[in-house]
Amino acid sequence: MMLESSLSLRRPFRDRSFGLLHKFLRINWLFVFCVCLLAGVGYAALYSAAGGSPQPYAQGQIIRFAGMLVVMIVIAMTDIRFIAKMSWLAYAAGIVLLLVVMKFGHTGLGAKRWIDLGPIEVQPSELMKLFLAMALANYFKRATPEQTGSLLFVAPAALAILIPVALILKEPNLGTAIITAAIGATVLLGAGVRWWWFAIIIAVMAIAAPVLYTHLHAYQKARITIFLNPGADPLGAGYNIIQSKIALGSGGFFGQGYLHGTQNQLNFLPEKQTDFVFTIIAEEFGYAGSMAVLALLFFMITLAFHTAMTCGHMYGRLVALGVGTNLFMYCFVNLSMVMGLIPVGGVPLPLVSYGGSALTAVMLGFGVLQSVHVHRDVEFTGHTDD
Repeated sequence: MMLESSLSLRRPFRDRSFGLLHKFLRINWLFVFCVCLLAGVGYAALYSAAGGSPQPYAQGQIIRFAGMLVVMIVIAMTDIRFIAKMSWLAYAAGIVLLLVVMKFGHTGLGAKRWIDLGPIEVQPSELMKLFLAMALANYFKRATPEQTGSLLFVAPAALAILIPVALILKEPNLGTAIITAAIGATVLLGAGVRWWWFAIIIAVMAIAAPVLYTHLHAYQKARITIFLNPGADPLGAGYNIIQSKIALGSGGFFGQGYLHGTQNQLNFLPEKQTDFVFTIIAEEFGYAGSMAVLALLFFMITLAFHTAMTCGHMYGRLVALGVGTNLFMYCFVNLSMVMGLIPVGGVPLPLVSYGGSALTAVMLGFGVLQSVHVHRDVEFTGHTDD
């Protein structure tokens, strides 16, 4: 069922020419407060990861966040119809960046994922998730039920998903490729594409799983093996997840105290400033602190989907759905990974893990989300919005 049809109480369009002050006041400041609060949690965790020092993680991260917070507000006050016009241009730029990273990208851990621009490194796959959601939203913003039920109409959108997913897999970056595909599929479902088409695809992939496994890289196969039996290589491939579980369990209910986590301060935790940053929170603030962070993340995801459900136009609903799905997938994959519920993969915890590319991509997405909220009752008319 189309996302639009679920809004039985949808308000009529009211096209307004908002002034800057009016737009500024229409921003969902509760969401902005949550974003700042989560960034504060990240600063505290990264400060602890460095042994009680703002260098080399926390200071740089908070400076990047402050700059991107300004960018987020600027995007929030940008007319959503202008953003819609730029959707396919952004998508094309994302594809070009993915091609550039394949040829000239910086290699790390056997994968080409970053473009080195001197003082900063850009990870195009992170940006591509937002650009894909924007492009698909633009494609389906005036689609009828008859069109979304036609394979011929949906085929170009499916191709638009497959191209970046294939390029991201080529890096290789399986985790981000799966999240990108999930965002694309969610936007298609929200637009009204038949759910049973996806059921068939999932069934085919499940049947083909043994064949797909043989095409995985050696390190990806090792991650699956260690996921099933971490004790098989406790000092090698299984070290990360074993130390992560020790840290999670050692925090107890209230934690060992800030800057007093033994696994963290004695440097037993691997990649503690990036993929495994949540283990610092769990060890030093315990179950209570962990649940508080999880509640904050859940509330932010809820606000994102609420924006999707209350928006008066299809483009905004689908973009907000894509941004909310991206935030959910970030949290689900990262937290499941550090708890040993899924194989370890390089997916950060948004605004908490150290890293400029993910932070930039997330904040750009939040800016577009807030633009949807600010312009939730404008009208898309004619072909000038394409």
